[in-house]
Amino acid sequence: MRRKDREQNREFALKVVDECEYVALATINEDGSPYCMPMTIVRENDSIYFHAAKEGKKLENIRRNPAVSLACVSKNCTIEKEFTVAYESAIVEGTAAEVVSPDEKARILYLLCVRHSPSALENAKAAIEKELANLSVIEIKIKGISGKANIKD
Repeated sequence: MRRKDREQNREFALKVVDECEYVALATINEDGSPYCMPMTIVRENDSIYFHAAKEGKKLENIRRNPAVSLACVSKNCTIEKEFTVAYESAIVEGTAAEVVSPDEKARILYLLCVRHSPSALENAKAAIEKELANLSVIEIKIKGISGKANIKD
């Protein structure tokens, strides 16, 4: 990391992962070029999860090459007069794989609901049961994580 004065510890980086609204997930296309897309996630221990359609470019890329990276930003604010941005961010490197157990998929989907739709949990289990067969759940095992911040008062 070039700006060592902004480097943060692992616990800080995990907090950013837990607080960010969405992440940018980078995978590798068949020709070796990058492919990046926004998505919502949930973390449990040293794994990060997201859901996706059963087929699509990101799943094709993950099946071919499971190396992925996530860019997470939990806070950012442009400070125009200083020509800078105050932010908290984390970069995750990991290995992605599909969760195959229907029970584990349902459990992770419920965790995603708890994180992103906490006011609608009374309907979550029915929605999960209805869509479970149509969805993939992907687990990213964290291999490396770094945190960075430019915090302004």
